[in-house]
Amino acid sequence: MADVMELICYPIKGCAGTSMSDALLTPAGLAHDRSFMVISEDGIFRTQRRHPRLALIRPAISADGTRLELNSAEEAGRYGTVRLDVTTSAPRRDVELFGTAFQGIDQGDDAAAWLSEVLGAPSRLVRVPPEHDRVTDGLTPGTSGYADSNAVHLLSRASLTLLNQRMAERGAPPLSMNRFRPNIVVDTRHGHGHDSDGGDWAAAPHAEDRARRMTIGGTRLGYAKLAVRCAVTLVEQEAGARQGPEPLRTLADYRRAASGGVVFGAKFAVLRTGKLSVGDEVAVQEWGDAEL
Repeated sequence: MADVMELICYPIKGCAGTSMSDALLTPAGLAHDRSFMVISEDGIFRTQRRHPRLALIRPAISADGTRLELNSAEEAGRYGTVRLDVTTSAPRRDVELFGTAFQGIDQGDDAAAWLSEVLGAPSRLVRVPPEHDRVTDGLTPGTSGYADSNAVHLLSRASLTLLNQRMAERGAPPLSMNRFRPNIVVDTRHGHGHDSDGGDWAAAPHAEDRARRMTIGGTRLGYAKLAVRCAVTLVEQEAGARQGPEPLRTLADYRRAASGGVVFGAKFAVLRTGKLSVGDEVAVQEWGDAEL
């Protein structure tokens, strides 16, 4: 067994996450995760790759998803606060995510003006429409909102510990978990996590790569694919700015995927919905071979 150590929801794609003690797991991931997206005036999604200041935006959404609040992590009061009544009935507009066309519901001029000022570029905010029917790829198909790909990104603390050890050998400082923006962080249960074969699975770095079916509390996840890492991991989330070549430089030494790119963490589809809580048991029922 292992435990859920953190649950993090990112209501607006590319913006800061919110840590939670409890969350509802829906077919598209944690409730409200990546259900909003910042776009350019021509509908192209904005990302920390080109707009690292997205990391400074701290959204807060009500439990029922009807109210959204936008704040900035910069000096108090610089940009003020915008409070929105979320609309799902406004006209749809065309948006584009990694070259794929979707629809979005524009959330109005107040949100657009605030985001444009914070990012220094004309921007608008859209919400996933209720009729959104995206199908995600990977070993286990599923759905998601405006996430890069699959519904749930899971990462173990053991994997981050190994990365930080390898970076220390280069003289690089350790990184925090938020560089990788996971939804679920797992660790050994009181230091003694075991799978069905008695192995201490959560203590082994990158064990999540091989987990094909797992239950967390009353929910169930199916493995989709490894998480390919990009330039977003170079962004210091508290500063909203790039901070050197790590972790991609070190990951390239030992985490190159056969299909290309460097990988860290795993993506999962939702097989059974329900409530998740920090402290829930994470039990793996089926293992596979690592794809590296």
